[in-house]
Amino acid sequence: MKLHDEFIEQLQGLLPGESEALVAAITTSEPSVAVRVNSARGIEVPDGARRVPWCEHGFYLADRPAFTFDTDWHAGRYYVQDASSMFIGHVIKQFIHEPVRYLDLCAAPGGKTTAAIQALSPRSLVVANEIVPPRARVLADNVVRWGNPYCVVTSNAPAQVGKLTHFFDVIAADVPCSGEGMMRKDDEAVAQWSPALVEQCAQRQREILTDVWDALRPGGLFIYSTCTYNRQENEEMAHFIVSELGATSLEVPVESSWNIYPAIGSECYCYRFMPHRVDGEGLFMAVFRKDGDARRQDIRIKEKNAKKADEIGKNWLSKPDEYTIDQQGDLFIAVPRDVSRDVAALRTSLNVLHAGVETATLMGRKMVPHHALAMSVARSATAFPTCELDYATALRYLRGESITLDGPRGYVLIAHQGAVLGFANNLGNRANNLYPKSQRILSTHLPTTKPMVILY
Repeated sequence: MKLHDEFIEQLQGLLPGESEALVAAITTSEPSVAVRVNSARGIEVPDGARRVPWCEHGFYLADRPAFTFDTDWHAGRYYVQDASSMFIGHVIKQFIHEPVRYLDLCAAPGGKTTAAIQALSPRSLVVANEIVPPRARVLADNVVRWGNPYCVVTSNAPAQVGKLTHFFDVIAADVPCSGEGMMRKDDEAVAQWSPALVEQCAQRQREILTDVWDALRPGGLFIYSTCTYNRQENEEMAHFIVSELGATSLEVPVESSWNIYPAIGSECYCYRFMPHRVDGEGLFMAVFRKDGDARRQDIRIKEKNAKKADEIGKNWLSKPDEYTIDQQGDLFIAVPRDVSRDVAALRTSLNVLHAGVETATLMGRKMVPHHALAMSVARSATAFPTCELDYATALRYLRGESITLDGPRGYVLIAHQGAVLGFANNLGNRANNLYPKSQRILSTHLPTTKPMVILY
């Protein structure tokens, strides 16, 4: 890998005593591989694993397996995430100790969203937004796989989200950037880099921050992050947030052994992850408190936002009284009762792709259970029988192939080693495969041995 001379000169000015070590880390060392386990599914970090220092649920792998062939990944038992990015969970736990409305503004593919869900107080409403439609669909798939019913996925421009005046208690913005921190693992990040790109990204970041700022209530928390090194997109943007938007920089407690680099040429508290110092990729993060103090605002809505269907699918939930069931066309959706008005309000203002738990789809006269119900931690453990598959058959199911099942007829859960993968309709002589097309394994070369990420 050959880095641009101008980029190397930039690093030399940024880190006079460490630029050679950083360049060597980018050009000659291999990226680390880390995963974060889903504690809501009862999964824990394996004994003896090398843990991510700032994330209690994260650990490193010795190499990078083919995750697409791991049934545990499809079952939402863990998320593959760079260790540096897991710092978001540590930040959240320092400042947030009660249920909040949380916005992840630039959320795809979902790593920081699922980390936030895991770190926030229970019953926090998490809105994960992604403006680019194909990326938003990937985000929705990953959120469904994680299984939390208190999450909404939207696809809107920051300016549209910003119209929700003082609606959110917390906004996290992992803004589009020049991607310098990804150069070790992404050749395109190297090829596309230029000083003009840095300036273009910085201008776009100022626009995004300005567009969304009104959606954060006074006194609320703003978490800003990039995956780049330069000061224009980092410290200078922190200064913009403080001086132009009106906020106070907040200090995050960190351990010296974590080797996180401080702000460069700024009085703001900033946290830099660089691969010659930490086992992770390049990341910048800074935290702010918006000036003022005010209660969050509600969105005024008319009561009639969705057709109520209070009995459809309720017996499929572990705590049915805690949910309302709304009908959106042929889709029936269970929404936690304590955030149902918030979700209804979001539907009037934003393009909502996913909310709560999609429980069933009406097909003709039949109610077909939805894949999101299979994945949800809110699903009743006794609502459907479970068919355990061997590994080879489980891969065939994940490819969308027809399979034959031993067991009761009708809708059944498909699982491997206790990890639920989705639904099938067992007809006796064959089973209709209900695994979503967007999530199917496309490879025709299937392994015979399962990758071992979560140990049993």
